[in-house]
Amino acid sequence: MSYQVLARKWRPRTFHELVGQEHVQRALVNALDQGRLHHAYLFTGTRGVGKTTLARILAKCLNCTANGQGDAGVTSTPCGECDSCRSIDEGRFVDLIEVDAASRTKVEDTRELLDNVQYAPTQGRYKVYLIDEVHMLSTSSFNALLKTLEEPPPHVKFLLATTDPQKLPPTVLSRCLQFTLKHMPPERIVGHLAKVLEAEEVPFEESALWLLGKAAEGSMRDAMSLTDQAIAFGQGEVHHADVAAMLGTLDHRHVLALVEALAAVDAPRLLAEVAALAEQGPDFAAVLDDVTGVLHRLAIAQMVPDAVDNGHGDREALLQLAARFTAEDIQLYYQIGIQGRGDMEHAPDLRTALEMTLLRMLAFRPQGVPRPAQTPLPMRGQGEPGGAEAGGKTPPQDGEAPEPPPSPRPAQAAPEPPAETPAASPPADIPPPAPAAEAESAPSPDDTPPPWVEREEEGAAASAPAAPGGEPEPGMAAPSASHDPVATERPAQQAMAAPAAAEPQAPDTQAAPVPVAEGHFGHADWLACFDSLGLGGLTRNLAAHCVVEADDGEQLTLRLDPSQEAMQAEVHVTRIREALAAIGVERRLALAPGALPPEVETPRQQADRLAAQRHAEAIEALSRDPHVQKLQQAFGARLIESTVKPADAEARG
Repeated sequence: MSYQVLARKWRPRTFHELVGQEHVQRALVNALDQGRLHHAYLFTGTRGVGKTTLARILAKCLNCTANGQGDAGVTSTPCGECDSCRSIDEGRFVDLIEVDAASRTKVEDTRELLDNVQYAPTQGRYKVYLIDEVHMLSTSSFNALLKTLEEPPPHVKFLLATTDPQKLPPTVLSRCLQFTLKHMPPERIVGHLAKVLEAEEVPFEESALWLLGKAAEGSMRDAMSLTDQAIAFGQGEVHHADVAAMLGTLDHRHVLALVEALAAVDAPRLLAEVAALAEQGPDFAAVLDDVTGVLHRLAIAQMVPDAVDNGHGDREALLQLAARFTAEDIQLYYQIGIQGRGDMEHAPDLRTALEMTLLRMLAFRPQGVPRPAQTPLPMRGQGEPGGAEAGGKTPPQDGEAPEPPPSPRPAQAAPEPPAETPAASPPADIPPPAPAAEAESAPSPDDTPPPWVEREEEGAAASAPAAPGGEPEPGMAAPSASHDPVATERPAQQAMAAPAAAEPQAPDTQAAPVPVAEGHFGHADWLACFDSLGLGGLTRNLAAHCVVEADDGEQLTLRLDPSQEAMQAEVHVTRIREALAAIGVERRLALAPGALPPEVETPRQQADRLAAQRHAEAIEALSRDPHVQKLQQAFGARLIESTVKPADAEARG
């Protein structure tokens, strides 16, 4: 008997033998068990993930005769022993018509295929059309297929498979149940390969299976084919060195050795590892890509150890490496690696570019920083108490002296005096002056100078020569603000903020709910209590466009601006009614869209009017301010009215 390749020999024949794709398996099994069968299924996904296999299993489920001949015999667990199951497994089932759309793209082929749709199945319960690579059909073929695909005879099922669903017309997609098959993770591939090789009695090394699982790129069929090749290459055995030589890929252990040299801050060892790599003639750009990929996984290992993928079978080694780096070093090395990858095309040769990038990682590492001690994982953020990063300090290691506490910093550093006016430092025995709040009473709001005037006075006090008593000598003029280029270019709105803030603020209308008198609830009450209702979001916006139309003591009717009718929903009406009940107005509530009377204003119109009044008052106050007038006269400053905000605008929201 001729040899059968592993990909065909170990192809699943039931849903329970299927590896991965649990989401598709669950949906199909439940549909079969409940009798909820669709007439067209579309399986999408990359090559080798099981699209055709799933279609054949589904065809066996539809035609298995172990439980009877009628529709009640449809099952999610085909027996594999009846004539239908054996015929499908052997590829000779008459009522399973497999079509390769890549070789039959013409409309004549599609019409010939559909000519036999109307006839009943010959051997099975259903006639199943399995069209592989369906995206290769021409537009005319799709048009010929549409009507039959939408309303096929009851004995016909369509199973479509494609690797490129974007090329399918939307009219076809809308007529099918679409299932997207996922890539196989390396862990799943390695586990299945180990099971297959144990059953085949082939000796293997687990590290070699990780190389095969990574090279398969999510395709189980590719992994099985590569395993066949590895068995032949290794003379009946699968070893790590043989698989690495067969695939021509870089041994991942060399990449980990480079990262370990970075962790040890050992430049000679780093160059020695690169020299050892050069003997194998690798792609140095791919080496740098692998190094940055490991750095990315190290960053994840530090923050979320459970999220580290085990695609290379090196998860434990990565967790140990992650404890030897600081988070800052990993981020720095990763950024340098990404930048070095882009600079490789300008380097004399790729090996030089790789060496310079790795050496740059060590050269730009902050000087004076000791090699990191073992860091407990996962690392904690700044805000979590008790974490390794809390407060930016790590606890002292064994044998280290605790770091002395930093000296207290002054609350505010004195401004630096200009070069032409040397400042005399006060004697050391003179006590510091008392705070301004204790030395004198606070000035009234009308006398509060703007912030730039305070800065001028501070600069004058710092630049004036000090008298023996520590006070500036009388007669010394403070430097003018006109000599300060920064003060000259300062935006006008920054200088205008203080006068507006000095004005007394309006009381906050949302501080406490407005009591509503018992009895009739009018529009004036609605305007008075609106801010105290505590509404927010879309509900507040909807209520703000309403006026009180009627109140009979049992039902309150609000007239809604017709422009907001599209936002009306029962959830908003319920929230408004509950908010009114909270302030004592317990009514049934009705919102009636309609034209609003012109003589009354909605809460939104009232808020806009009051905001415009406050804005006009703020502009008027700024225009009268003497400091603003001086700025306008001296520098030709212009008041940008759109940037002016009342002092209580932020509080009012």
